[in-house]
Amino acid sequence: MQENEQARTEKRLPSDSRRQNARTPLAAPSELGQEFDLGYANKALVLLSVMAALIFYVDTMLTPALPKIVAEYGISIDHASLIISLYTVFGVAVIPILGKLGDIYGKKRVILYILVIYLVAATATSLAPNFDLILVSRFIQGVGLGVFALAFSLAREQFPRNLVPRAQGVISAVQVAGGALGLVGGAVITNDFGWQGNYWIAIPVMAVLTALIFLVVRESTERKPGVKLDYVGAAWLAASLTAIVLALSEGPTWGWTSPPILGLTMIGPVLLVSLPFYERRVAEPVLNLKLLSQRNMIASDLLVVCYGLSLGITFQAVVYALELPPPSGFGIGITEVGVYLLPLAFVILPVALAVGRAIPKYGVKPFLYLGSAVAAAAFFLLSTYTSSVQIEAYLIVYAFGSGMLTVSIQSLLVLSIAKSEMALGTSLNTAFRYVGQTLGAPVAGAILSTYVTGVTMLPTRAAFEYCFCVPVAAFILVLLISTSAREVIGGHSSAETR
Repeated sequence: MQENEQARTEKRLPSDSRRQNARTPLAAPSELGQEFDLGYANKALVLLSVMAALIFYVDTMLTPALPKIVAEYGISIDHASLIISLYTVFGVAVIPILGKLGDIYGKKRVILYILVIYLVAATATSLAPNFDLILVSRFIQGVGLGVFALAFSLAREQFPRNLVPRAQGVISAVQVAGGALGLVGGAVITNDFGWQGNYWIAIPVMAVLTALIFLVVRESTERKPGVKLDYVGAAWLAASLTAIVLALSEGPTWGWTSPPILGLTMIGPVLLVSLPFYERRVAEPVLNLKLLSQRNMIASDLLVVCYGLSLGITFQAVVYALELPPPSGFGIGITEVGVYLLPLAFVILPVALAVGRAIPKYGVKPFLYLGSAVAAAAFFLLSTYTSSVQIEAYLIVYAFGSGMLTVSIQSLLVLSIAKSEMALGTSLNTAFRYVGQTLGAPVAGAILSTYVTGVTMLPTRAAFEYCFCVPVAAFILVLLISTSAREVIGGHSSAETR
């Protein structure tokens, strides 16, 4: 049946295209809406989406296992938190570099290299005989975060412009669902098989997906042969992002006024601000100022920082509100907490898919406006909760807004950037999201540790109220930023972005 469909497709193509297809696989569609291989594009989309979801699953599955790891290795809770923070630190540091490599050498090739390294590191983590080796292998696992941006970029090339939002919706929805399932699955599997069981189940699935991507997915048509990576700029950018994210993630543990955190807080921004002065002299810079200065690139980066901040605060404050004993919280176990968060996945998934289909008709900006308004309303409601059931209900409202935002922000980005810079642009955007998400946790932690009761030293009800007010302000800012973006698709898109 597929062969018949392919034959019909080739008959509709001009004769020179048929001759080209005899030599090479059917290329990705052009922006002019020419015929393209929809069957292949959907297969590639499914593989890239499931892989992104699986990595996000592995990213979150160890969070509920931290108490078990503390008990098994006799370490402190603060020490165990390095499992999460080091993973994020290395991932954020290398994401832009991996994106640039994808633009130069091909996105599929870089994805496969990442997955091989990730599989080796994940296997080492599951077999590590001591905690120090776990930290080393988890640190290397952070390379997996680079898959997200490359998957978004490669999917962008497979579909014509009017179908791009649908593809972005699928990847975004499945990715978020994987993260939410990781919290639940990680807790259940840890209880039954130990924390290593999470890896023993995920690794074979990831190996099969890697093989399928190698066999099925075609290489990017947008590459830059002969261009070399700016190694100095790449190391410079990695060092600045490492310092910033490490300071944000470890500030609550090491102390915000401790010499290491103060040093990182100063060094990171200084390195980042000074890098453009060097990059101006480089022909193919890692930190492309021309790309970053585009109106929609600025808007999407600011939007994704605010969105990441809401995610960081959500997971931190909501988990504490559910887990802490009364009167601060509701004394719910970690497995049950995962169940409370599970509706996030099941709501975001259909909402993101629906928004991806609606964007070509109505445009991106209406969903930016509506998503930010719904998300702001959700956090306002969360600031008024009186029961755990209300928390779950208001999280569902947040999921509606989040599903709209994650697809519309990503669509705004990928439909505004030239294909030759796609991987770098999406990688920088992903790095900004993780910076915002990393910022959310210490913001929530600082508020919860400031407003405590005098006897138990547990957070007061007001502490959670203030925590949830921060995302309200963030999403109002998202609403304001969205007005500055140019529409990229639909009836009101400007000629410049068509």
